[in-house]
Amino acid sequence: MSISIPMLAYPVTGLVTARAGPIQMNAQAAAAKAAWLAKLDAPQWGPSGMATQSFVDESYGAVVPTSEEAAKQAWLAKLDAPTWGLAAATDIDASYSAAMPASAEAAKQAWLAKLDAPNWGWSARAYPNLPASVKPGVLTGQAVVDLLEDAKRRGYAIPAVNCVTSSSVNACLEAAAKAQAPIMIQFSSGGAQFYAGKGLDNTNFRAAVAGAVSGAYHVRQLAEAYGVPVILHTDHCAKNLLPWVDGMLEASEAYYAVHGEPLFSSHMLDLSEEPLEENIEICVAYMHRMGRLDMLLEMELGITGGEEDGVDNENANPEDLYTKPEEVWMVQRALQEVPNAKFTIAAAFGNVHGVYAPGNVKLDPKILRNSQTYISQQLGLEAGAKPCSFVFHGGSGSDIHDIKEAISYGVIKMNIDTDTQWSYWDGIRDYAEKNHAYLQTQIGNPEGPDKPNKKFYDPRMPVRWAESSTVERLVQCFDDLNCVGIF
Repeated sequence: MSISIPMLAYPVTGLVTARAGPIQMNAQAAAAKAAWLAKLDAPQWGPSGMATQSFVDESYGAVVPTSEEAAKQAWLAKLDAPTWGLAAATDIDASYSAAMPASAEAAKQAWLAKLDAPNWGWSARAYPNLPASVKPGVLTGQAVVDLLEDAKRRGYAIPAVNCVTSSSVNACLEAAAKAQAPIMIQFSSGGAQFYAGKGLDNTNFRAAVAGAVSGAYHVRQLAEAYGVPVILHTDHCAKNLLPWVDGMLEASEAYYAVHGEPLFSSHMLDLSEEPLEENIEICVAYMHRMGRLDMLLEMELGITGGEEDGVDNENANPEDLYTKPEEVWMVQRALQEVPNAKFTIAAAFGNVHGVYAPGNVKLDPKILRNSQTYISQQLGLEAGAKPCSFVFHGGSGSDIHDIKEAISYGVIKMNIDTDTQWSYWDGIRDYAEKNHAYLQTQIGNPEGPDKPNKKFYDPRMPVRWAESSTVERLVQCFDDLNCVGIF
């Protein structure tokens, strides 16, 4: 499957050099200024570097502005101001350290020392409680592993929310910013197809691939703006959906060739309905391909009951809802032998998609504890080690005690879909009920027969109520998962 991926570029137009009023400076300071201006356009660490480098890692070191234009203006303001940074205005030589930087790295460090306006960007070191590799924006490679290990060590799980529109993505980012915590944003095949538009032909998963890629670029564009770290993931992929993952991997391979990192952080393969040996064999093959891109693979063992996104396991054999430690070890042993392997395991312990009456779902988190113990023994690790990173599927409606217990056994991610579907709808329903009299006609409401209703039926109004309702529900999810104040 071949797809064309448009690469985001951020061209830098001519720098503004005309300023109000002449600035007096000596020749040495003027030379320093000229050097700085030259650096601004250097692809390796100026604004134009956004097209090829991480805006956080390379372009601005420890400071990331909210937009390219804001960055440019802030830099120029610093260059032309008689005082910039904390140095005295009366001594330009001192302000410029009396010397032109000898290298790009020295220039970068000098800027960082001088900048005294942290409120116009986010520090790449803004997360004092997280590993240094974790920064605002979409995480890939070692940063993903570092974050998941931090979750395991500190005892929290990251909410992984299924999104179907840019609105639901934005609600996730807003909630994560409020919780001061990382988030996983994920797309299912059906959700990705919807993201592209139901009017687009989905032959050979064309729409599902395009929708997921479009969503990925949307997340990448806004994650830094919200100041939160995001793991960009895709959800259940059964054997018949493998061409969908293939298409997204092609997109990540094209993105990697230009940016040095994959478009997505990770993908999930759900081959739990296949024989165990085939499940592992296919996952190993994909791990080889994904390892070359520095991507993480999530795989599923056992079956998650219930129904989600067209996959119906409501009549599954109860025994298939519970994984055995020996099966988890078979997966761990096979995948860890793949070069550059990064993976998580969704081991079934009675999980069910959807929300059911109390008593209908019987979770047994101790399966996860027993698996950690068994694999630690196989690897010769000390007692209490947690070599596996587990994923909790079917989390909506689960008992809070089961959730907390599962986290204590190494669950670092919990999927959320049913609860946020309801919260989104509940916001729309609430808006319609409260504004019913203003939503029946374009003109005419309780305030008068000639009064217009445009501001009430504007689609942005109910959508924003839906987002706010979802943000509120997600903040509760963050709290349930011990995932508040993580930054």
